[in-house]
Amino acid sequence: MALKGKLQDIRLTQFLNLVKLARKTGCLSLRSSQGNAILFFREGKLVHAALTKNANEEPGGDLYTLLVRSGKVQASQIDAVFPNGASADDKQLGMRLINAGLVSRNDILRIVRKNMLDVVYETLTWEEGAFEFQPNATPPPERLAVPITLDNIILEGDRHREEMVELKEDLPSLDITLRFAEGPRANLVNINLSPDEWRVISFINPRHSVADIARYSGLSEFETRRIVHKLLKNGLVEVAGKATVQEAAAGNSHSRSRAARTTATKRQQSRPAGRRPAMKPKRPDVEKSVVNRLIKFIRGL
Repeated sequence: MALKGKLQDIRLTQFLNLVKLARKTGCLSLRSSQGNAILFFREGKLVHAALTKNANEEPGGDLYTLLVRSGKVQASQIDAVFPNGASADDKQLGMRLINAGLVSRNDILRIVRKNMLDVVYETLTWEEGAFEFQPNATPPPERLAVPITLDNIILEGDRHREEMVELKEDLPSLDITLRFAEGPRANLVNINLSPDEWRVISFINPRHSVADIARYSGLSEFETRRIVHKLLKNGLVEVAGKATVQEAAAGNSHSRSRAARTTATKRQQSRPAGRRPAMKPKRPDVEKSVVNRLIKFIRGL
């Protein structure tokens, strides 16, 4: 029997802790106005996670998309080595790319793990929606299953959630556009920037909204907000304005055309920008009765 409920009733870190303690296997499906996500667990460990911002799509998390989005390899490189890579089994695709010298096993594991953590940390910030836990469900056989212990995720989860609340207060909308400050208060030479931060900088343009930058860079909403907030705080960039309807439509069209060029068979390469809901007040702590019912249910699965 599946466990169903509302995200308003319990924090996901509490649910993850129950899964860890009970060493449960199954799939947690999440649906909200911010997207859909699936988290698979095996004996209390996270083994697969995927997310889509399109409410009409099912999360995929295939290796082809993750590799291209990470920038590690180009779609044309994969297609040259494995023409059917876009619809291939992740293990087959991974072995073909490793043998071709395009990636290493560690590259694949690092990219898959990073995506899984990005998915979890982003869903931990969702304030409303629905969840369903299906016991004993396993990931699709064509997807890679990479075990990750939940201890650090649980410890970091609440911190990420609190930081996201603060970031949304300082940067409430992803529809704004950015430009480089004419007289920056700081010098780029004197600031240590990570590869992800340089990637975000490469997409800064008054025609690109922050939502576009997140999509083009392949970074999660959380990481994009954090980086943009840092750049704004350091005076390296400034708000240029708000994306117009025409610019948003152009951004979606560009994303769709780019996805079509990379592969005609990909289901998730293009994501609509979509407006984010307004900031909501911080949710009060869940009542103990709700947690007790969940503990009783998890133990009885």
